[in-house]
Amino acid sequence: MNETIGLTFLIIGITFDVIGCIGLVRLPDVYNRLQAATKCVTLGTSMILLAVVFYTGINAIGVKALLCIWFVLITSPTGAHAIARAAHKSGVRLWKGSVMDKYADDHEGADSSS
Repeated sequence: MNETIGLTFLIIGITFDVIGCIGLVRLPDVYNRLQAATKCVTLGTSMILLAVVFYTGINAIGVKALLCIWFVLITSPTGAHAIARAAHKSGVRLWKGSVMDKYADDHEGADSSS
C-alpha cells in the first residue's frame, strides 16, 4: 500500500517538475518564468520527497526527506521573492503583454504622498 502511495506521489512530483521546465522555456519574461519555476519546483520536489518517505518509511532516509521538504518549502518562495524584487529594482521590464505592475503602482503612490 505504501509503495502505491509513494509511486503516486512520485508521478505527481515528476509531472509538476516537467511542467515547470516547460514553463521556463515557454514563458515570456523573468517574472513569469520565476513563478513557473518556483511553484512547480516547490510542489514537484516536495511530492518526490514525500514519495521517498512513503516508499522507505520513517527511518533515517525518511526523516532526511522530511527535513528537505521543510527546507524547500521555506527557501524556494523566499529566494524567488528576493530574485523578483532585485530584478524589478534593477529595471528588468515586464513582458509587453503584462496587464499591471502592482509593485510599481505601490511605489508611485508612496512617492506622491510624501
